[in-house]
Amino acid sequence: MGKMFNFWTKVRLARSLLLKSHPIYVQYYITARCNLACEQCNIIYSNADVREASIDEVRKIAANLAKIGVSVVLLTGGEPFVRKDLPEIVKAFSQENIHVRMQTNGLASKQNLEDCIKAGANDISISLDSLQPDNQDIINGDFPNSWEKAIRTISYVNELFPEDAFAALGCVLAPRNFEQVPDVIKFATEIGWWVSLVPAHTTNNEQPLNFRTYDPTLRFPKELYPKVDAILDKVHQMRESGYNVYDSDPYLADMRRLIRGERVKWRDRNEGVCDSPNLYFAIVPNGNMAVCCDWRMESEISVAAPDFPERYFTNQTYTEAQAIAANCPGCLFGSFPEITISSRFVEPMLKRALFFSKTNPKRRLKKLTAEEMLSIAERIRAESPHLYKPVLVELKRSVKAK
Repeated sequence: MGKMFNFWTKVRLARSLLLKSHPIYVQYYITARCNLACEQCNIIYSNADVREASIDEVRKIAANLAKIGVSVVLLTGGEPFVRKDLPEIVKAFSQENIHVRMQTNGLASKQNLEDCIKAGANDISISLDSLQPDNQDIINGDFPNSWEKAIRTISYVNELFPEDAFAALGCVLAPRNFEQVPDVIKFATEIGWWVSLVPAHTTNNEQPLNFRTYDPTLRFPKELYPKVDAILDKVHQMRESGYNVYDSDPYLADMRRLIRGERVKWRDRNEGVCDSPNLYFAIVPNGNMAVCCDWRMESEISVAAPDFPERYFTNQTYTEAQAIAANCPGCLFGSFPEITISSRFVEPMLKRALFFSKTNPKRRLKKLTAEEMLSIAERIRAESPHLYKPVLVELKRSVKAK
């Protein structure tokens, strides 16, 4: 798997895939704080009731995750870069031979990125839902110039990260931007990045779920289903013709189902339940174990506690997590579904192995400046001008007035 994963990560990955009893991946929400308020995200509110773990606790968490065989940790939030000790957090995991992936909104500084690279990070995901600046700004919670700042951060990644590092644009599929998604894929491919799609997840007061938005305007109305299907068909065709789309066929097929409110099928090979906690789980900011981003455990299980490795492998922990997962309506939050798919579907498993192989020529970041990236985005927009209409006039007026 080349420089992407070190020897010990490869060993842990192989064991997890074979036994399905050691977690491949953990999502660690290191903070609930964020400098944006994206319309599709509720996690900054739902995790605001817990404190953040100290760096000493983080080191204990890292040591315990290594003991139970974790291969990859995703450092997310909120916005992970609001923690000034993020490089120390990265180092805590990389020193335990756990591969570190960072998920950010794209407002990190060049120095922030450099410090994290020195600490051992070479894998990053940045949120980008559109090539239209004003549309992205409104998606981000009406924050002017946040699109341009994200593009600049993307250029820093290409400048600083190893050429064969993995970099992906996390793109949310929602009514506001879905027709613009193919252009995001074109942009990503030209700069050496990949695109991972996540459909907007909504819920209501009768079934509160931690990550999902309560905003009903992010649901697709039935009259848009044919257009969404056409876009997903195009995404699939683009991937098959060589564009940098990361998502697997079973995942893309389930996207249509989730948008329609139908049952997703990626869990069917595990009796209709996801693989938490065997192949993955989450950690909330205070260091407690959670089933996933949507569901917390009923018991308080500190991942920093000395007895966590023993407690993780008990039937009680497994039974509690599975009981919660069994009542979940199902999600498509990217990583968890794709890990199950890659573990239980032969073709996606083989494709993932090839994707992360040392000889994959498509995983190469292009050394482009922010200005060059902005020019690429402008050219792609100009090819489909009907997709890009001004949407943020009032916000720009109000900002200018101030």
